[in-house]
Amino acid sequence: MCHSSCGGHGCSVSLVAKVLVIVGAVNWGLVGAGMLLGSDLNVVHMVLGSLANVESLVYVLVGVAGVMEIFGCKCGKCKAACAACGTDGKTGGGM
Repeated sequence: MCHSSCGGHGCSVSLVAKVLVIVGAVNWGLVGAGMLLGSDLNVVHMVLGSLANVESLVYVLVGVAGVMEIFGCKCGKCKAACAACGTDGKTGGGM
């Protein structure tokens, strides 16, 4: 998805996917740090641990958002954002 390098002018779904990927990445970083420190720093589990189904749904949504970030959004607004910055829509989001 090129629109991350175009100022983030993609669709709302693309923005939500980007936020979910960031939340997932930070959570995994904290899980790893917690393992090194001998504690549980899984924020998603801390917040939603009593709601197992909702916690599972968050993990699934983060996974779907990650796949969406890999392949990019193909909606008209995202395509227009890619055209506006002169990319073909296949350029990665700054990685």
